[in-house]
Amino acid sequence: MSTEDRPPAPRSLAEALRARGDASLGALLRSRPDLITPVPTDLTQLATRAGTRASVVRALERLDRFALQTAEALAVAADPATYGELLGLMAGDDPDPAVVAALPHALDGLREQALVWGGDDRLRLVRTARELLAPSPQHPSPTGLGPTVQEATAGMSPGRIQEIVTAAGLASTHDSVSAVTALAGLFTDRARMAALLADAPADSLDVLERLVWGPPYGQVTADPAPRLRWLLDRGLLLPTAPGTVVLPREVALHLRRGLAHRAPEPVPPVVETAAAHRPQVVDSTAAGQAYTALATVEELLKDWDEGGPAVLRAGGLSVRDLKRTAVALDVPEPVAAFWVELAYAAGLIASDGEADERYAATPAYDEWLELPAAERWSRLVTAWLAATRTAGLVGGRDAKDRTLSALGPGLDRSAAPEVRHRVLALLAGLPEGAAPAAGSVLARLRWERPLRGDRREDDLRSRLAEWALSEAELLGVTGRGALSAQGRALLGAPAAPAKSPEAEPSGPGDKLPVHHHHRSTPLVPLSPAEQAVASAAAARLLAPLLPEPLDHVLLQADLTAVAPGPLRRPLADMLGVLADVESKGGATVYRFTPGSVRRALDAGQAASDLHAFLAAHSRTPVPQPLAYLIDDVARRHGHLRVGAASAYVRCDDDAVLSEILADKRAAGLGLRRLAPTVLAAQADPAGLLEGLRAMGFAPAAESAEGDVLITRALAHRTPPRTAPEPVPDGPPVPDDTLLAAALRAIRAGDLASTTPRKPGAAPAVNGELPRTGAAETLATMQAAVLTGEALWIGYVNAEGAASQRVIAPIRVEGGFVTAYDHTADEVRTYPLHRITGVAELADDAG
Repeated sequence: MSTEDRPPAPRSLAEALRARGDASLGALLRSRPDLITPVPTDLTQLATRAGTRASVVRALERLDRFALQTAEALAVAADPATYGELLGLMAGDDPDPAVVAALPHALDGLREQALVWGGDDRLRLVRTARELLAPSPQHPSPTGLGPTVQEATAGMSPGRIQEIVTAAGLASTHDSVSAVTALAGLFTDRARMAALLADAPADSLDVLERLVWGPPYGQVTADPAPRLRWLLDRGLLLPTAPGTVVLPREVALHLRRGLAHRAPEPVPPVVETAAAHRPQVVDSTAAGQAYTALATVEELLKDWDEGGPAVLRAGGLSVRDLKRTAVALDVPEPVAAFWVELAYAAGLIASDGEADERYAATPAYDEWLELPAAERWSRLVTAWLAATRTAGLVGGRDAKDRTLSALGPGLDRSAAPEVRHRVLALLAGLPEGAAPAAGSVLARLRWERPLRGDRREDDLRSRLAEWALSEAELLGVTGRGALSAQGRALLGAPAAPAKSPEAEPSGPGDKLPVHHHHRSTPLVPLSPAEQAVASAAAARLLAPLLPEPLDHVLLQADLTAVAPGPLRRPLADMLGVLADVESKGGATVYRFTPGSVRRALDAGQAASDLHAFLAAHSRTPVPQPLAYLIDDVARRHGHLRVGAASAYVRCDDDAVLSEILADKRAAGLGLRRLAPTVLAAQADPAGLLEGLRAMGFAPAAESAEGDVLITRALAHRTPPRTAPEPVPDGPPVPDDTLLAAALRAIRAGDLASTTPRKPGAAPAVNGELPRTGAAETLATMQAAVLTGEALWIGYVNAEGAASQRVIAPIRVEGGFVTAYDHTADEVRTYPLHRITGVAELADDAG
């Protein structure tokens, strides 16, 4: 293309955006969704918004390390810079082929995100990004470079500048500007700089070596040492403040052989494989973990079935209640906090909202229990993937030095879902059965989002990744550290890459470097509809791997029952009432005690029911000691009757009542004999029942009619509750429909603001609306109806939002104008009093 045919270079970011196609603008709005919240009126407003500090900071935080290094190099380059100058800063005098190959893609990414604009001959970093990344005494550049010679000598006396030029071997000039230019020219000339430094004392070169990679500032005394004096005299160090000197940028770049960064990183760190297992072993191990996860959540909710711990005044669980929960689940406290938070994120537990507020299961928990095991698991892991509440923070401190408690405020971290998904996506890129080295995963994440490491919170992103790896193992998404088949399906990931023969490990400890091209398309989080499909697919893969629930136990003569696997729900529920769990693991051991048998009788079971139940569900004969235990407890159960007198005890055997009265432990019950077979008590019936049971008796409650009351433990449920909403990490990525509508509105608004006006019409300045009087506006509208010409108007809607539009009036009557609106591409009616002004378009306006 000849120079004459080449389109003119854009003079601003708005012009650069105006030259883009819809696909390119759509890519910008997808990568920076904050730019269309709300939708800009035109491309000038879009460019202005893209240059705001908050938006630029957010965009920089989403750059990978090499793209960020490219932006940092542009921040210390000339403005504008050529591609050759940028390549020199990134690759130096001895270009690395990897840097040369990766730089065009990194630059295209910066252009796509509107952080850089202009052609390769005039590259410009947006002003806000340059201010953020360029070096200053208050904010040193990440490159370690200092100010230029021109910046460092600003304010220096002309005489001193001439002295430096002369000492450096240059001819004196008549003005400071030419002197500074000559000095900068010397420092950027490789041959002349090499000759100048060849005469430098060795200890002066040592000083430069200490400053060359930054920070470039140093301290000097009023009488500098000879090694420093030699450098100061020749401008190789320049004073910036009393007692402070700086290494000029041009000198540092010469010493660095042109490199802006000590170690450019065009390729991401390799994710290493620490161990390799057979895929079948990984899947079965993960399935075992998934079953344990379901059992743990059920055990937690069963423990809170009749009302869980109290809610702290500030919200959340107390430290004591978390410890008690950890003991009940037989897990460490951080793991207990994870299970509690997971159940909360899945909507299975919540606060009951009562005056004496407590945590309890929600009605959704009962629905969840009725689902097949694999579907229950998929509900849990889907909630985990999207949750922003971060259990790993429990026990830490917030910004006000308050302890962060489980289920309490302050646990949301909006980056958590993205980090979880990215960690699992990296695992999905490994061969089947390959478990990564955790350190290499963290290094990869730090390369992908170097600014999101969040130094203020001790590298939160790395901690989130570590928690994601451990939580995925607890949930059965991974097995032995490797992503399982159901975990891969959960991400919507394709089949795992095949192993190369030479990559086969010789042992589980061998490390396999698994190379990924860092420009390949990563797995992206799924939409809610896509995630539902993926979760269903994961559940289908997991279902055959879960153990089949059993309908039997093995009764033993020592009053125990062994469940060799998971039990069907009715059997497990009944056995949980009739016996106490003694140990858990691959097989669960239940122990029968007088108290557990009495618990079953209190729940409405008769002795005959218990005998029939055990005989039907035991693969071994019912042991005689167990049968005797049931009969003995049943014979005494209900021998005493408790009712409301305030309360009373009656018994046909007056000797038993005499024994109770004589027992010192009954003193607190306030008992007195009303009749040979009746005792009255000051305690309420529930307290009387509890007191007599503590004394070793087995009383039964009775109604006012004298019938035995069958008391059942009623499950306490909260009112219907919704699961907590994740806290979004900024505006959501727009879908295709919203994006198309936004692009159409921006293009139309830009057409209205840039369409040429007729001579004499007030030009649009900085997006200002046209201003004309009411009479002139009406007359121009009526004339346009007759001629069919299009007009440019300013319009303020009922909400006070102002916009510019191009319309073709069709009818003017009753204080309204009906016109074809080119901006909206439809016929609309506008109140004349809301039109701020009108201008005719030039005859050649397109």
